[in-house]
Amino acid sequence: MTLDMIKPGNGGIIKSVGGEGILRRRLLDMGLTPKTRVEVRKVAPMGDPIELFLRSYVLTIRRDEAAKIVMEEVTNK
Repeated sequence: MTLDMIKPGNGGIIKSVGGEGILRRRLLDMGLTPKTRVEVRKVAPMGDPIELFLRSYVLTIRRDEAAKIVMEEVTNK
């Protein structure tokens, strides 16, 4: 499952970060590293961008960037 497939209110743990070159480096620099817990807070009305909560801050990324991040889903209850 990738990060773009997770519904708002749910989250998971990053298993791997895909992409190549500058894109991958940028995702890693923003804190999207393996074993990091991420919660999807909101999705814009047209589906792009996605608001995330991780490492005590809010981050907004595009759906195509989120599709490169492989997740292990953890449902909030």
